[in-house]
Amino acid sequence: MDYAVFKTGGKQYRVKPGDILDVERLPLEVDVVAEFGDVLAVSDDGEVTFGSPYVPGARVLAQVQSHYKDRKIIVFKYKAKTRYRRKKSHRQGHTRLLIQDIQLEQPDAPPPRKRRRPRSKPEVSQEKGNG
Repeated sequence: MDYAVFKTGGKQYRVKPGDILDVERLPLEVDVVAEFGDVLAVSDDGEVTFGSPYVPGARVLAQVQSHYKDRKIIVFKYKAKTRYRRKKSHRQGHTRLLIQDIQLEQPDAPPPRKRRRPRSKPEVSQEKGNG
């Protein structure tokens, strides 16, 4: 596989085997292989397959290398002349992944669809009544 586009944590990532990727924190242990099934697109030898919305049978396998917190972000609200000040902070948790493999299993052919016979329309008489 050349590359794949998958979704996790509300974001989309374009990866290929061997990439190191930082995503929003995942509830997994270190050295566990994570499997992502929400694959949006796959490129195999230059042929790109797009899903609607996901590619059936495609998945991305990644090894969890570590968990860490990003730098602290300060959120400060201030209104002049009203003595209003609010200070908050946030540290986002991240998970570092090593992309191991992109797998694309060809799904089985869907069963043939049964063709319905067209309904016969009830005949409407064209006679006009005098009344």
